[in-house]
Amino acid sequence: MKYWFFFKIRRKSEKIFMKKIKTLKKNYEFKNVLSKGKFYIGKYIIVYVKDNNKKENFIGIAVNTKIGKAVKRNRIKRVIRESYRINKEKIKKGKDIVFLWNKNAKINDANFYNINKELLEIFDKANMV
Repeated sequence: MKYWFFFKIRRKSEKIFMKKIKTLKKNYEFKNVLSKGKFYIGKYIIVYVKDNNKKENFIGIAVNTKIGKAVKRNRIKRVIRESYRINKEKIKKGKDIVFLWNKNAKINDANFYNINKELLEIFDKANMV
């Protein structure tokens, strides 16, 4: 591999893959976590956590349709997912985690900094860090 200033020059055959975040997809998976898991409430996010007896975390993100149209809901989901991805290495493994958007929170206040800060506070409360 050659270096050109600060950038690595890669060949076409070398592919870079980001690890995909494992997600909860089925309705019964969400219901299981919501009914049997512990919950932690923040200003923007409500987090439900349940042990899954596996070596990795599975996450689910749900935003109510009353919050806004699809563009706003998807933006909130992207910000939560990115905040989780950045802090993934700090969090203990073997959990099912469901993130719900607090319906009393304003979408206009939802920026990455606020959500990331709150996520770390909630994980600290839950003894997951």
